[in-house]
Amino acid sequence: MSTPLKGSCFCKSVTYAVSGAPVLSAFCHCTQCQRLAASPFVHTIHFEGSAVVWTHSEPHDNRLDTFVVPTKPWKTRYRCKNCGVCVASRNSKTGSCSVWGAALERDENGKIKAWDVVKPTAHIFYGTRMLEVNDGLGKWEGYEGKSTKVT
Repeated sequence: MSTPLKGSCFCKSVTYAVSGAPVLSAFCHCTQCQRLAASPFVHTIHFEGSAVVWTHSEPHDNRLDTFVVPTKPWKTRYRCKNCGVCVASRNSKTGSCSVWGAALERDENGKIKAWDVVKPTAHIFYGTRMLEVNDGLGKWEGYEGKSTKVT
């Protein structure tokens, strides 16, 4: 991406920008994403850690709550203190950061900007899916290309 892509929480108190190409972009069906989003799956987009920067006013922590996943203490989720929306996750093992596609900036037609760059390429953790998805994308037990392909 030549121009950074912007994202925010629902109330726009927390904002960020991402640059560069994603390391991974997929629909995640893991039980943690399901429970954190109260949804059957989420569009997760992973970037190198330095590609994601907070753009709301400093100190950034004034607007952010953190949640360390008890079963994965290397993962920290960030959410808005005002509206409660999860906006990002950092992985201290890999140094990566992930954002959810639904929080990215939209064009005048409601479509995610730079969709050709961030569109999902697969379904991951499909073994714990809540519903079947027939969209032609590959389905994986874990991460795409690093686990068993389901279909």
